[in-house]
Amino acid sequence: MKSLLESGDAEKLLAASINGELPDERGRFGPFGGRYIPETLVPAFERLEQGVRKFLHDDDFQKEFRAELHNWVGRPTALTPAPTLSARWGCDVWLKREDLAHTGAHKINNAIGQALLAKRLGAKRVIAETGAGQHGVASAAACARVGLPCTVYMGALDMQRQAPNVDRMHRLGAEVVAVESGDATLRAAIDEAMRCWVSDPDGIYYLLGSAVGPHPYPWLVRELQNVIGEEAREQMLRLAGGLPDAAFACVGGGSNAIGLFYPLLADTQTELFGVEPGGRGPGLGDNAATLATGRPGVLQGSYTMILQDDDGQVQETHSISAGLDYSGVGPEHALLQAIGRVNYIMASDEEALDALGELCEAEGILTALETAHAYAAAKKWAANNPGKRILIGNSGRGDKDMPTLIQYPVSARK
Repeated sequence: MKSLLESGDAEKLLAASINGELPDERGRFGPFGGRYIPETLVPAFERLEQGVRKFLHDDDFQKEFRAELHNWVGRPTALTPAPTLSARWGCDVWLKREDLAHTGAHKINNAIGQALLAKRLGAKRVIAETGAGQHGVASAAACARVGLPCTVYMGALDMQRQAPNVDRMHRLGAEVVAVESGDATLRAAIDEAMRCWVSDPDGIYYLLGSAVGPHPYPWLVRELQNVIGEEAREQMLRLAGGLPDAAFACVGGGSNAIGLFYPLLADTQTELFGVEPGGRGPGLGDNAATLATGRPGVLQGSYTMILQDDDGQVQETHSISAGLDYSGVGPEHALLQAIGRVNYIMASDEEALDALGELCEAEGILTALETAHAYAAAKKWAANNPGKRILIGNSGRGDKDMPTLIQYPVSARK
């Protein structure tokens, strides 16, 4: 993959990223990103990009967005010290608590931001896709907040794994459409949402849930989610006495991780770790570790790292976590890996389950299965770096995962 970059490109691209110059005018993060879409969607994406450029950094939009984050979402979320984990791991462990945000995950930051944008663009209704259901719940809540009808596409398999969130979406007024095609998970749901958008690109706003897809979505989602890292950076300096030596976040599509990492990119003394789902093992189809085991290619309108076979066919994935069960990743993460600013590593299903259990017992926090992957990797790193300061992005709460967790009783794991 490094062959995609010329000598000296890494330093230039990191500087450009830190200076806010990426994506470029073509929607590229270095060699990654862009817009690979059918002709029928070009007007919709051009209209979306024009709207994002007009409104996103407009003072009135930012004032309304920040007010909703404070008054409705509940920001700033807490930075919580983890004394028991600190004692067990031999490090100073701090948790950025996105699980305390309204609807229980970081997804709400992006959802309310895009819902406000949809109103400004004159949309008649909103569609969204979801894997673990947290983005679906956030979209349903945000649309209720701004007064727009909402339809959520969700893989049939994910609907079984995340039944509580399906009910929450219904109660928040959203229609939930089961997607039976393909692998019946997040990738299929995104495909179906895209097809729906083509049918009425002027009247429908597609509220994409992660930092993936064609330009301008990876940029838009990052700009709405980087409030996580902005808050965490300020809180670490004020409450923890300094920036972390290492920061960890789980990565599926990558919205939580890019939100935490982006404001820390210039702080090169802080090592950044994106943790992907190692699933059952390293074999193709047994995990969803796109950056750790994938290759460059085009998926759902973006040039990024994807899981594919030798013939270039995108492969189905496996993860115990529905929210990480995706065969692609945001293009900005592909760049950050290529230039060496972020390390992308794996944690298996078993390691995630063990980490989730330890966090429950040690700190009284039931985290999401997605987030548990970050804890598993952080514990390993701590073993080799005693005395260091660690920040973990606690991206969501685990109530939604109870249908999965009850299959792994606590008594059977001890």
